[in-house]
Amino acid sequence: MRILLSTYGSRGDVEPVVALGSRLQALGAEVRVSVPGDEEFAALCARAGVPLVPAFAPVREWTKEMMLRRRSASPEGRAELISGQAAEIVARQYDVLMAAAEGCDAVVACGLFPSCAAARLVAEQRGIRYILATFCPIWLPSAHNRPFEYPGHSLPAGVTDNRALWHHDIRTKNALFGGAVNSHRASLGLHPLDNVRDYVYGNPVLLACDPTLGPWLPSDLIGALQTGAWILPDERPLPDGLEAFLEAGSPPVYVGFGSIAVAREAGRAAIEAIRAKGRRTVIAHGWAELSPIDDRDDCFAVGDVNQQALFGRVAAAMHHGGAGTTVAAARAGAPQVVVPQIGDQPYWARRVAELGIGAAHDGPAPTAESLSAALGTALAPETGVRASAVAGRVRADGAAVAAKRLLDVLRLP
Repeated sequence: MRILLSTYGSRGDVEPVVALGSRLQALGAEVRVSVPGDEEFAALCARAGVPLVPAFAPVREWTKEMMLRRRSASPEGRAELISGQAAEIVARQYDVLMAAAEGCDAVVACGLFPSCAAARLVAEQRGIRYILATFCPIWLPSAHNRPFEYPGHSLPAGVTDNRALWHHDIRTKNALFGGAVNSHRASLGLHPLDNVRDYVYGNPVLLACDPTLGPWLPSDLIGALQTGAWILPDERPLPDGLEAFLEAGSPPVYVGFGSIAVAREAGRAAIEAIRAKGRRTVIAHGWAELSPIDDRDDCFAVGDVNQQALFGRVAAAMHHGGAGTTVAAARAGAPQVVVPQIGDQPYWARRVAELGIGAAHDGPAPTAESLSAALGTALAPETGVRASAVAGRVRADGAAVAAKRLLDVLRLP
């Protein structure tokens, strides 16, 4: 069985795909992994021993450029920008994936919708199986949750029926992405689609999130195979300097905002809030390039680090609510302060609060005072007890479960 795995996104999109690729190889499948060709992702693939086929462009600089354009545009302009970006991604990613899929029996896609659309087109053209995967329940049609609200495409006012809202979501995705998909289909001599969402989603979908953190309630609008989060084991030691810092005092608070370009003031606010609680800080540079605010010895800055080794040794983890960081902290039993920014991050913040394993910051613009209040909740003894209890329920075998179920599905006629 030859399988192409594809995603276009940040570390939170790439690492789970690499984890799945590694588990599929362990079961005897032949795997190709197409992810952005950024140096950190090439190193990740090399560490896992999976072959890399670089996506159409490295993602770090591309994302920064796109975010700058979106900030300067009106809501209507942002919608037009999304559609224009979609057309570029579909066309360029299609070319990469079409070549990468040669000789493959199936393609599994996740990440940005236009990238998945390109993978779906490739599968159709090559006559091979296609399966979509996602990392959060909120992206899937269900009577139990509302669709994501895109810029320039507000959900209908006063409508509370989630089924009706998901029907509206079809029109939204047609408006945002239909032109890109149908234009490329026309160039291939294919008929246009009147429902690009369901074409790209397919049925069933692999739901790669932990059932304790992100439970899926069965939906008659789509079938989802929930496998647990796809976690890549990390055996890397912590850097010597970080190890010495951890040994030199009480457990610090971790601060990291991943690929979200949070204003530097957020890093300053976090350090001030942590100091106010009498704690030390481990701050991750991330794409926002956060760093210590002075030369005091109570703050240690790190780059790419083994979160699986680190999070078991911190008093709390303060982060943006990415799916990967949320599950890593939950597995380690580290109380969390989630400062959500975009996408599914508000969902993970809410789940952390609902489970009692941390605090959800109110809004994306933190201050020292607001973070201090949230940190007070995270550092409370009862939160630590709850976080330890939930840690025992978080599964570590999601990638293995997904690999087996995927092969079972693909073997069906």
